[in-house]
Amino acid sequence: MRTTSPIFKTTFILTFLLLCTTAVAQDRVKVMFYNLLNYPEGQASWNRELLLREIINTYEPDILMVCELMSQEGADEILEVSLNDGEVFYVAPPFVDNQSGGADLQQLVFYRNDTFELLQTDIITTNIRDINRYELQLNTANGDVDPVVLDLYVTHLKASQGGENELLRLEMVQEFTDTLGDLDPNSFVIFAGDLNVYTSTEPAYIELLDDTNPIVLVDPIDTPGSWSSNEDFTAVHTQSTRVSSGPFGTGAGGGLDDRFDFILMSENMLSNPKMRYVPGTYEAYGNNGNCFNLSINNVNCGGTFGTNLRSNLYNMSDHLPVVMELETDREIVLSGTDFVVESPLEILNTWVKSNLRVRIRSNEVQDLQIYDMLGKKLMDISVENAGEKPLNVSHFPSGVYFLTTSQNNFYPIKFIKGN
Repeated sequence: MRTTSPIFKTTFILTFLLLCTTAVAQDRVKVMFYNLLNYPEGQASWNRELLLREIINTYEPDILMVCELMSQEGADEILEVSLNDGEVFYVAPPFVDNQSGGADLQQLVFYRNDTFELLQTDIITTNIRDINRYELQLNTANGDVDPVVLDLYVTHLKASQGGENELLRLEMVQEFTDTLGDLDPNSFVIFAGDLNVYTSTEPAYIELLDDTNPIVLVDPIDTPGSWSSNEDFTAVHTQSTRVSSGPFGTGAGGGLDDRFDFILMSENMLSNPKMRYVPGTYEAYGNNGNCFNLSINNVNCGGTFGTNLRSNLYNMSDHLPVVMELETDREIVLSGTDFVVESPLEILNTWVKSNLRVRIRSNEVQDLQIYDMLGKKLMDISVENAGEKPLNVSHFPSGVYFLTTSQNNFYPIKFIKGN
């Protein structure tokens, strides 16, 4: 067994844990909110972490806000399998149990760590569930003197119809609007979540858009009306993706006929070039506008959003995601790893349960090494020839690992070990 070179280990850790900045031209930020439906326990047999990965890969959000997340284990699975399967690396703050009662559902934000820095988190407690606040600063060239900061609030309001539930939703929202006076009046604010409102005349929705609030929020698509069971609003409906919940045993049925999922924003984001909504980019993701009272995977719901995506959305949750894009006139500076030498190794299955399939491209390679996220070496084996070689990693705990070789200064390749 070879020993790890101190120089290599230091280089390895610095490579993956420190940030080296490189300016990249980019002026847009993609945002997604998604109700994950009792994740990860609901419908475990459907391998929903893989479905979520396929859905996310079709949109590639810079910020993913979610509700109905049940645990830190669920958050870790999303990070390890659903999000971090490519070159972009996502992170999230720790999962915090709901502080507002006995409910086991919570909100969380995942974001690209090369694009944003998390400044702080906060929780607004309510009579039902927490409203979670996340303050993200965009990585910009002059961010130290003129920062671009997003205040994200992620929520899940009380469900169901009836005056009592409407009042509970209003009380939750008032806990949020009561805090707006604590912010800089020029703040860029996003309020996203499963609002469970049925019409634009419902008190909670009116309170959110009240123009006397210290910071005025707007609905980017400005679509007032009675959304529920109204075919005129087919294009904005987000629930339910299924006519029947029978095959799944959880979630709602009834077909697509409610607009429950929203991303609202501060009014300044309609016009301020520092952080501005891109008109026409807000969508109920997967909704082709022809799926009223149908399951989202119905053959009659075809269009721009294809069959495979709609099938994944059907199996993943009873809600559709909502998405939109923002743009800034500031220069975004991405931070990331500097890969200076092409690796002589190729991983053929970056998500693995038992055997990692490795293709060795160079006869110079004499060994294969696997490290964990902290730079601890877990495997070191000798190789004789170039070609494909399986490595048994079935005994590794679920998580993110790196494959490399001690020959020359080749940088590691990431892979994910699942259950």
